[in-house]
Amino acid sequence: MNVDQLLYRLALALGIGLLVGLERGWKTRGMQPGKRAAGVRTFTLCGLLGGIVAALAQALASPVAAGLVFGFSFAVYAAIFAVMERDADRAAGSFSATTIIAGLLTFMLGAYAVIGDMRMAAAVAVAATAILALRAEIHGWIDHITWPELRSALVLLAMTFIVLPVVPDMTIGGANPREVWLIAIVLAGVSFLGYVAVKVFGSERGVLFAAAAGGLVSSTAVTLTSARRAATGEAAPLVLAAGVAIATAISFLRVMAIAMALQPSLLPLIAPGLVAAALAAAGYAGVTMRWRDGSAGGQGAAGEFSNPLSFWPVVGYALLLGVVIVLGRYIGETFGTNGALAGAAALGFADQDTVAAAMSRLVPAILDSGAASEAILIAVVSNMVSKLGLAIVLGRGRFAGEVAVMTVLCWLAGAAGLWAAVGLGFPVPH
Repeated sequence: MNVDQLLYRLALALGIGLLVGLERGWKTRGMQPGKRAAGVRTFTLCGLLGGIVAALAQALASPVAAGLVFGFSFAVYAAIFAVMERDADRAAGSFSATTIIAGLLTFMLGAYAVIGDMRMAAAVAVAATAILALRAEIHGWIDHITWPELRSALVLLAMTFIVLPVVPDMTIGGANPREVWLIAIVLAGVSFLGYVAVKVFGSERGVLFAAAAGGLVSSTAVTLTSARRAATGEAAPLVLAAGVAIATAISFLRVMAIAMALQPSLLPLIAPGLVAAALAAAGYAGVTMRWRDGSAGGQGAAGEFSNPLSFWPVVGYALLLGVVIVLGRYIGETFGTNGALAGAAALGFADQDTVAAAMSRLVPAILDSGAASEAILIAVVSNMVSKLGLAIVLGRGRFAGEVAVMTVLCWLAGAAGLWAAVGLGFPVPH
């Protein structure tokens, strides 16, 4: 490492110390000078000290000597800092290990800024400072969080950061186990997001916000979650149906975005129907929320979600979608172009985005633009049938009826969009 690089890294080490020091200093700004063990200046020097020690150890030719120098320096620093902070806590009549841990972390991040990845060191420093600054908020969350909420968050984190990395990323029988598990994570995440949104924004706005956010990932997941909550009476059926409509409209736009990114020539073929259907779904959501019946029989109870995450139903549905994916790919690969359309219908039952991406990549080598666009639209229709089935089987009652109305409106609007495009001379799939 040359001198310029070392100076940049030492400047980052100093900046890390300054960042943490500003937060620690602000927390103790009311204390008189000399009454606190570590403030802005001390933490700034701690970050720089870590950088200097790392640079010194790196300059030594022997790795053993470098390790001894760095280890001894850190041990001495940790002992002195811990003793000083202990005495300060005793004088103030308080008991906390936060500042000691922050001091040790500042030293190590300063060292890592010199010998490691500068971006990682800076990112961890910002994250650590944010955690320190959010002390009151974090304690408030802990005071109000319930055991089901904590358990659900831990399950979702375990699914993502423990199970996902060990799931095989290979095709087995036509399906990728990691992709299937990702479907389970998405379903669980949308369920948990809806619960959090309702607690933060209230029943109606929370449902709609969660549906819009979930629609960016999977409108099927939004429908599944909404159907289960409609069946248990956790939210008003009309509000949940409006959320499904919003997610559905976003899913149509998402399919067009995929086609535009991978094969722009398909966009004129699929856009007329999808834009019309998206407008119909969005219009249904708007009319439903504005003109819905305010009586108990029309709107339903607006209670709170009782279950943040339903683990086993989510996993079971993900496995079912995995079976559908295997079946759809087998049909598509076995029966050629006609099989591609049948496979699109089967795959669309699980995920229309997968079909849009796959068909876009097959143009023009295997399929022409007309056949590919027709397969995409078939997958969209199939996906709506899937969501309607979930609403009928799981949601039942008023929720199922409203989703059925929205589905029919989208089909009629999509057909009208294609008909209008034909009349105007636009290219459409045959």
